[in-house]
Amino acid sequence: MTHQIRPLDDQDEPALLRDQFRQLLRYRALLAGGVVAGLLGSGFLALSGDDTYTSTGEVQVRSATADPFATGASADKGINIGSERQTAVSDTVGDLAAGTLLKRGDDVTARKLLAGLQVTNPPNTLTLRFSYTGATPEQARTRAEALANAYLAHRKARTQESIDNMANGYRAQLDPLEEKRDLLEERTGIDAADDVSSARANIIVSISELSRKISELKALDTTPGYLNKKPVAPTEPAGAGLPLLLGLGAVVGLALGLLLSWVRLVFDPAVRSPRELVRSLGAPLLGTLPRERAAAGALLAIGRSGSRLAEEYRAVAFRLAYDPSFAERRRLLVTAPRGDNAAASAAAVNLAAAFAEMGRDVLLVEADLRTPSLARDLGPAAHEVRPPSWAAEEGDRTWPAGGRCNVDVPGSGAFALVAGTTADNVPRALTSASVARIVAEADRPGAVVIVLAPPVLSYADAVALVDRVQGVMIVCDPREVHRSDLERIREIISASGGQVLGALLHTGRGRLGRGERRSGPGRRRGGSGPGAPAVEADAPELTRNPDETMGLRSFTLPGARR
Repeated sequence: MTHQIRPLDDQDEPALLRDQFRQLLRYRALLAGGVVAGLLGSGFLALSGDDTYTSTGEVQVRSATADPFATGASADKGINIGSERQTAVSDTVGDLAAGTLLKRGDDVTARKLLAGLQVTNPPNTLTLRFSYTGATPEQARTRAEALANAYLAHRKARTQESIDNMANGYRAQLDPLEEKRDLLEERTGIDAADDVSSARANIIVSISELSRKISELKALDTTPGYLNKKPVAPTEPAGAGLPLLLGLGAVVGLALGLLLSWVRLVFDPAVRSPRELVRSLGAPLLGTLPRERAAAGALLAIGRSGSRLAEEYRAVAFRLAYDPSFAERRRLLVTAPRGDNAAASAAAVNLAAAFAEMGRDVLLVEADLRTPSLARDLGPAAHEVRPPSWAAEEGDRTWPAGGRCNVDVPGSGAFALVAGTTADNVPRALTSASVARIVAEADRPGAVVIVLAPPVLSYADAVALVDRVQGVMIVCDPREVHRSDLERIREIISASGGQVLGALLHTGRGRLGRGERRSGPGRRRGGSGPGAPAVEADAPELTRNPDETMGLRSFTLPGARR
């Protein structure tokens, strides 16, 4: 049963998030710098700050009551715990506590005393928690206790003041009634009328009621509350310790590093992922060349046993061989966006060797007439042969009809090379009839023509050959090529009548080891690409998208040429 393969959605949120996270990890220096800055900041705060100590006491607030054991008595009657909390941090309480501490030899102002106080209320309780932060454990304990006792004293004084005010009010009502009662008693002996006796009885009842209320006020229990938890001297400094501060600093530093990486990512003009490269170039990703130390100083990777680089070149050659656009004309223009062309030269040579290994009749044309170097870099592997018959008949000894070389690939065959030579008029040489005849050799059955051109954005040489070759492969370093460069290359090639068949990525030159820096003869000018000395990994490896590239197993045809 055949199941349909569903392509990845470009707008798939998990895929986009993973892709963006991988892009952020490219800036490891910023991430590490953020973490180091966070650790240094937290360590500085932990070591430079003075130690402080916090002592805590708890006060249970209660209302004044006549009989706390009576049925239905409520402890929170008339208590607004929010108002009580504000009272606890008021200047009045601070003045009382400062006066108490002054008698004990601690001269501190009320404002400074209240600055170290924090009063909280645990949920669903009538408890106030007094927390004081001081410079020493004993200072924190004594001041927390003084503030708690000052609050209780102030609350008791306030309650007693309310009782006295109410009692004085009852007495102010009682004094006229007593005077009137005495007056009526004097008249009782003179006139024993019923109205006098009745008025006297009413006054006595009122006097009794007021006296009862005054007695009840005097009998109230005015205890303002209880110090349930007495403050004690702390044994350890308050606040986060060094390990916790370092952990928080690392987390904050990592967040800062991610923010800096995101800002760097937003303003980075370079290609940030294979998906973005494919979108900008409008062509698939043919492959990514691995780093290989064994490739130092050697341009040809095909022919070395166990070479990962050779396997990748074979996979790219097979994919091109089965590409309908390439299979129709069998012509390939290999070039780079700008800068050094060493990686494109190595790709052109190894693709030619891979096609020769597949049994194709391969012709490699070096169209770099400004800095030709293939014949010198290939060395003894290239040996000169006779020019084509049409060039001999016409007696043309100029490039590209002047001479040809055969390049032997160990164990894989050989391919023909038309090496480049310096020319006074490069555009005229590239548009000559001889170039058209050589490129037309791809029309023979089983033939493949590969043309190596200078960087397409540095010179117009590649553009002059596009109308003859048509199929173009871009060899670039994803860390150096810009999205705008790829878009411009796509527009230039399309306008010239060609087609971008795909992109081949290489990792470029990184930081060389000491031994490699001293080994100068094997280094190419500008040194990048598979033909240059191996370098250490200093950039994250680009992961492949199954929609953009396809890995193919390589195999050796039994009928390989020569």
